[in-house]
Amino acid sequence: MDGLLLNAVIYLAAAVIAVPIAKRLGLGSVLGYLIAGVVIGPWGLKLITDVEAILHFSEFGVVLLLFVIGLELNPRRLWQMRWPILGLGGGQVAGSTLALTALGILLGWPWPVALAAGLGLSLSSTAIALQPLTERNLLTTPGGRSAFSILLFQDIAVIPMLALLPLLTFGPLAAEQGEGWVGAAKAVAAIGIIIFGGRFLTRPLFRMVADTNLREIFTAVALLLVMGIALLMQLAGLSMALGAFLAGVLLAESEYRHELETDIEPFKGLLLGLFFTAVGMSVDFGLLLSQPVRVLAMVLGLIVAKAIVLLAIARFARLQWSQTWLFVFLLAQGGEFAFVLFGSAASFGIMDAETVALLTVVVALSMATAPLLVVLNDRLIEPRFVQVSDRPHDIPEDEGNPVIVAGFGRFGQIVVRLLYANRIGVTILDHDSEIIDTLRRFDFKVFYGDATRLDLLEAAGAAKAKVLVVAVDSQEASLQLVDLAQKHFPHLKVIARARDLPHAMELMNRKVPVIERETFRSALHLGEETLKALGQPAYAARQKALMFRQHNQALLEQLHAHWDEDMDKRVTLQRQARARLQQNLEADEKAQEAARGLGWD
Repeated sequence: MDGLLLNAVIYLAAAVIAVPIAKRLGLGSVLGYLIAGVVIGPWGLKLITDVEAILHFSEFGVVLLLFVIGLELNPRRLWQMRWPILGLGGGQVAGSTLALTALGILLGWPWPVALAAGLGLSLSSTAIALQPLTERNLLTTPGGRSAFSILLFQDIAVIPMLALLPLLTFGPLAAEQGEGWVGAAKAVAAIGIIIFGGRFLTRPLFRMVADTNLREIFTAVALLLVMGIALLMQLAGLSMALGAFLAGVLLAESEYRHELETDIEPFKGLLLGLFFTAVGMSVDFGLLLSQPVRVLAMVLGLIVAKAIVLLAIARFARLQWSQTWLFVFLLAQGGEFAFVLFGSAASFGIMDAETVALLTVVVALSMATAPLLVVLNDRLIEPRFVQVSDRPHDIPEDEGNPVIVAGFGRFGQIVVRLLYANRIGVTILDHDSEIIDTLRRFDFKVFYGDATRLDLLEAAGAAKAKVLVVAVDSQEASLQLVDLAQKHFPHLKVIARARDLPHAMELMNRKVPVIERETFRSALHLGEETLKALGQPAYAARQKALMFRQHNQALLEQLHAHWDEDMDKRVTLQRQARARLQQNLEADEKAQEAARGLGWD
């Protein structure tokens, strides 16, 4: 017990120190955990030495991660993803296995050893790849969906890979090949139990527990469910994470989905951190120091071989270059399930202990390089593609439309749809090629290009148009476009969207005649509905909202006159304005009460 508590304190202390420092340095939380593991592990301060036991325990964090992701995917959506899963995932596993098996044969390994190594190395780390995607909210992007499809296929592919390994044995162990088919039968039975239980047994169980109104028991049942599934899959020789994912998918349409996700989230985060720490501790620096050239060459070969395959898949999936490199860097490393496959290959006599140790350190080091490659992508590669797209600009057609709309996001779309409904011609410019390709399928005529380029603005018909609607996301681009239009097309009436108060001030400095602050009207309407919900009459709530709008517009003009002065002056103006507004509202209420007293209501 003392040893368990001491290890827990060491782990938590290392995480609390290393992860915030790594985040402050822009390295990400995963690299922070890996560094913490190296420091406290057998090749650092030697505070924790039983790395294998911790690694096995911490794999439960990956299980919880896949369960939570499964909760967000109902079976219908998963069925819609079947082609990306089979196509992209199958292509990645097959291509990487062939490339890595060929490299193994070039190293002089017998083909069964090379094939077993290729199978294990073709798998990527689900935890390391998904953590940055979830942190950055990228799972819904094309690159995130493609990465997730491949990771899911890899988890499924572990089953036939484990069943295939006995078929690669020769000699005395060849007689045990039949166990592979027995294992496959166990796998089918385990998955069948999970599907049956998830569909017919879990909901009545959760309903019964929810009736007790004991939150801690609900949490206990949620953890018991995931741990029970993990144990069942482990007994069947399968991926625990895959079983948890299936259970999550089956519960995705349950009324208890949000409670399950909330209860499991803290455990998932801590155990995932422990997993990354254990990976850092498992790096065998002794083998690295004794054979540095060989180990590093194999790590580089693994990453390059998988990167080439992933680049081909990214081109096939038509991912933008701005997403392609993150997609490649997240999946080019080895994965935690490689440890399972190598261990199984050793038990069947396919690999010797030295080969398993070498491949294990290669996988661990490749996993450690993944966060570094992500940082490299964020700082050096992605900014280039964000600023300069690989897609050539369209040449807009001058159709004599009276309106040009720059920016076709959530704001610009509403403007365009209203104009279309009134049969007013619009020329649309936007720089997001994915949005354009999607909207063209809905018969919107959108041209790809940077509206701040004079030649594209001219080609769009700015010389003949009457109105320019500036609805681009970037404040810098918005102001640059206004300057460009006022200089070269002074006849154009500019109507601009302001993202916030400073942006509105900059537009007012340029004397833009019509400025609409983003979310202002919708927020004002929501405030009006809140007043009505509190019992105020509809006409009174409407009048107060209009009074606030007039007051706010007057304040905007007043602030603009003093915007370049110090902050204290602006604070004073806003305080005075707030007091005047309150006085006006109170006076209006008294006037209404007097009118009601005279019977004028």
